[in-house]
Amino acid sequence: MEPTLREGDRLLVRYGVAARPGDLVVARFVDGTLAVKRAAERRALRTGGPGWWLLSDNPAEGVDSRHRGPVADAEVRAVVLARVWPSPRLGRRLRRP
Repeated sequence: MEPTLREGDRLLVRYGVAARPGDLVVARFVDGTLAVKRAAERRALRTGGPGWWLLSDNPAEGVDSRHRGPVADAEVRAVVLARVWPSPRLGRRLRRP
């Protein structure tokens, strides 16, 4: 998720909160991988159920919905509220400009 996040960053997350487009979220992909990605937009799953299209901030690196498809609402586990270490960054500063 560079440049927004770097390896080793510690995050404050909130479970049970509805994601909004532009939020950083913690999600579980269908293969079981847990990742932090950006909620880009709402998309329907193959089953017709509601889901999210999740993207990396750096499209040249990592795996996201372009590779694995949309993620079910139930698998979007938390919304990132802040980076607390190494230097705190809150709310809007984590959102894509």
